[in-house]
Amino acid sequence: MKVLYFHQYFTTPKGSSGIRSYEMAKRLVQHGHDVTMVCGRSARGDTGLDGSFKRGGRSGFVDGIHIIELDLPYSNDDGFVKRTFTFLNFAARSIGISLTQQYGVVFATTTPLTAGIPGVVARWLRRKPFVFEVRDLWPELPREMGVITNPLVLWAMGVLEWLSYRSAHRLVGLSPGIVEGIARRGVAPERIAMIPNGCDLDIFSPTQEGESPQPWRPEGVADTDLMAVFTGTHGMANGLDAVLDAAAVLKQRRRNGIKLVLVGQGRLKPELQARAQREGLDNVVFHDPVDKARLAGLMASADLGMQVLANVPAFYYGTSPNKFFDYIAAGLPVLNNYPGWLAEMIEEQHCGFAVPPDNANAFADALEQAAADRTALEEMGRNAHALAAERFDRHRLADEFVAWLEQAAPQGQPAAGTSAEMSEREKD
Repeated sequence: MKVLYFHQYFTTPKGSSGIRSYEMAKRLVQHGHDVTMVCGRSARGDTGLDGSFKRGGRSGFVDGIHIIELDLPYSNDDGFVKRTFTFLNFAARSIGISLTQQYGVVFATTTPLTAGIPGVVARWLRRKPFVFEVRDLWPELPREMGVITNPLVLWAMGVLEWLSYRSAHRLVGLSPGIVEGIARRGVAPERIAMIPNGCDLDIFSPTQEGESPQPWRPEGVADTDLMAVFTGTHGMANGLDAVLDAAAVLKQRRRNGIKLVLVGQGRLKPELQARAQREGLDNVVFHDPVDKARLAGLMASADLGMQVLANVPAFYYGTSPNKFFDYIAAGLPVLNNYPGWLAEMIEEQHCGFAVPPDNANAFADALEQAAADRTALEEMGRNAHALAAERFDRHRLADEFVAWLEQAAPQGQPAAGTSAEMSEREKD
């Protein structure tokens, strides 16, 4: 099977963002399939290619994956107009690739929602099987967040969402709420699979055969401090003012042995840093993004992972955040500040703390409780790691993903291999 895979923000572990597509593509290759990954340039990503761009792109093989990287830079710091232009440009160029490349199955993953456009085109103009992965529900999320208010834009996004869902032969949702949201648009449940983000146990908690992470702490965090970490984008959706609110409460209570470490970049980071300085919140430490190896070392030294989002009801069951799965893979208890499927799982598995949204006192109380009872905290960490291994091992979820794509392929399509087999696939 030859898979044409579209992910605008694709990265290898050398980057500082999620590696779901990298791991899924690698698993396809391990199962004997050919994968061509089409992506853009992300400020937090690293595709593994280092050649110069020619005619707007570059290509090569990384870990068995054929990568086509388009010279379309993207950053979360970009304004709305620039981001929209980048999304549409990537979709337009991806359409050209979907119409000229030889492949058996086309797969596209959001965000953005425009990532599905080349799949829709391939489905109807080339009659190719199309599998669409939904990581966030659009336009529901931007509507609830108030990020997009123009009714024409929301209407157009709704049309694209409906068309993408209805065009796809199969769909993948990353959380219970996403699966339900797809079904509400009239898609038969048997066409939808829930395959959440997974835990990279070989990175964050390797066996004796793997290389153990090298623990480290940022400057300003003592070995005796309780270190709670947040690793991700500092944007509107993340609601990181909640962390600073809790830090202010801890300062009022004179709890100086608790440090809150925020690792990452984003449009709101300068504002957060300015607020922390203005209010004298020296218990908050900001750090630049790091690659997966350094991140694993940070988590090996951390005591708690903070799963923080803005209080938006669409987030409760409609997200599958990478950082949560990284935390539990590293055996970190999780402090979660909004209701939903993750909060329910944390409480059921006794692997952290679930506090109400917009409640700085409850957030601070949980941090103080963690600092006061390290024995209980260690038990929560063991529970977190057990949850990661039993339910969210990336390798098992990747095998489910591969099987789902294989079922979408035309009957009798051969696996990747000899040139003769390639020729037969190209006739399809």
